[in-house]
Amino acid sequence: MAMIHSFVNNPYQENTYLLYDDTLECAIIDPGMYTAAEQNAVVNFIKNKNLKPVLLLNTHCHVDHVLANKFVFDQYGLKPQFHKGESEVLEAVIAYAPAMGFKYDASPLPDEYLPETGAITFGNTELQLIFAPGHSPAHLCFYDKADNLLVGGDVLFRESIGRADLPGGNYSTLVKNIEEKLFVLPDDCTVYPGHGPETTIGHEKQHNPYL
Repeated sequence: MAMIHSFVNNPYQENTYLLYDDTLECAIIDPGMYTAAEQNAVVNFIKNKNLKPVLLLNTHCHVDHVLANKFVFDQYGLKPQFHKGESEVLEAVIAYAPAMGFKYDASPLPDEYLPETGAITFGNTELQLIFAPGHSPAHLCFYDKADNLLVGGDVLFRESIGRADLPGGNYSTLVKNIEEKLFVLPDDCTVYPGHGPETTIGHEKQHNPYL
């Protein structure tokens, strides 16, 4: 059985997730740690639980989700994995992060990119890939069917959706992907979004004003 732990990081209040199971292998998803205190919180959690980080995953490559890609690489030797369609998004961060007041250490590039469909595994855990662009050009969500949870990035929030007005975003694409790819998941599937509190698919079907 997989467990998930979230950390709220950086001025954008981004959710960084650690997903781990009884093998103690662990995936770090969307590392947004910015301050030393934020970095220490994640490292200490990993240390205290004796976890072994084996995967670094990015749902997408906006600055608030990749701030600590380099830190994770330095700590654990992991290069990020994301969909190749996010490469230009990641490249752009180097130029715009300083303009937004961020000190940004450039992320390493993947050795391998993630496909649109299929699965990635670590320990006893399997994550199905769900390709859901609209907030960003090649956004992926990670669905753990056995534990009925979705790490959703900036696609679907509690009673809201990701913004679609950033480069590579598209509102109608975003809504279509939520309705066709996320709303087919079980109603009691817990969604862990990139910002804000978790929710369920059923709650959003009923109460999300955008859908």
